[in-house]
Amino acid sequence: QVQFVESGGGLVQPGGSLRLSCAASRSILSIYNMGWYRQAPGKERELVAATTRGGILNYAASVKGRFTISRDSARNTVYLDMNNLKPEDTAVYYCNSAGAPITTLRDWGQGTQVTVSS
Repeated sequence: QVQFVESGGGLVQPGGSLRLSCAASRSILSIYNMGWYRQAPGKERELVAATTRGGILNYAASVKGRFTISRDSARNTVYLDMNNLKPEDTAVYYCNSAGAPITTLRDWGQGTQVTVSS
């Protein structure tokens, strides 16, 4: 079992940037894929970015070109750099393993709130 603690969210104006961090309670080297998810009010949780241990990156179409996922396995931490934020990016952001259906994932953290508003 692994625990994730997300941080770095906040209130930002449209066009602004944020860096989210996800600290894992143990080594994430054994977890092949890691991902950032988000859930907006009234919507289902969705995967927005994923990274494999080998460095392959995948992004949802809605964030491609604006978000960058990275991992520091030595620090058991995954990051999400978000640029040119839009109001529709407003959501609670979570990290977890990636590759399996979202409904099968456990060990969710508390998430970090990102609000994009002027």
